[in-house]
Amino acid sequence: MMNGGAHPLGVLARILPFSAVDGPGNRAVFFLQGCDFDCAYCHNPETRPFLGAGFASGPRSSPPAGVAGVAGVAPAPEGGLWPRRMGVEAALDEIARYAIFLRGVTISGGECLLQAAFLAALLETARARGLPGLVDTNGSTPLETLPRVLAAAEGFMLDVKAWNPVEHRALVGADNTIVLDNLRLLASLGKLTELRTVVTPGAFDVEETVRECSAVLAAAGSKARYRLIRYRPYGVRAEPASRLLEPDDRLMARLAKLAIEAGAPEVFVS
Repeated sequence: MMNGGAHPLGVLARILPFSAVDGPGNRAVFFLQGCDFDCAYCHNPETRPFLGAGFASGPRSSPPAGVAGVAGVAPAPEGGLWPRRMGVEAALDEIARYAIFLRGVTISGGECLLQAAFLAALLETARARGLPGLVDTNGSTPLETLPRVLAAAEGFMLDVKAWNPVEHRALVGADNTIVLDNLRLLASLGKLTELRTVVTPGAFDVEETVRECSAVLAAAGSKARYRLIRYRPYGVRAEPASRLLEPDDRLMARLAKLAIEAGAPEVFVS
């Protein structure tokens, strides 16, 4: 669906005018609706269901089969309710009054790459307004097939949930082959701003994940920051998150040391 013939419409979960934690500097954040992962520790499960027809503009025209908990496509409202179907200009107009205070925008989700055409148009238009854009992604969509998104984005923030594909599937309900391909591609292109792993002991081999991810950064000469995020049981679904463990300070310190030793240029623990 097009907005006045110029851009596709997107389905947005919400818009945050200010954030200091979604990329460098003060940024506005656009959360796009719909996600193809079912992370055990998901902190915004309300953004997961696929709503509206906007997903036809991305790499898939319908929610992927076999992902637990993903709702079917339903109409998305327009107007004052969230999630909301919006055009690019209307979405950016929501933050226009704050633009002078912003370093840029971040497009997140859900999973924003599932609305690839809207994402590309939003990035291009934001840049034309003086607001460079970062893409915050789970990496499930092959970026090599989205040259317009690659060109329009200032950089990417990528999550690697687990290195081992069996562990990854158990954790999020999907394979990680494309995720790791995107990690290597973004690192080699110098487009990776931040790599992230949520640490929850026992859910996956976190030492292998940290070591292998850091080695990819080193091999590519990437300057991306590797953020190791403590799992925290706040704001998550009761199940399956109640079975996950919080890491202690010793584990986080050990993982940070491991990442540096394996070649990560910069490590941040949060």
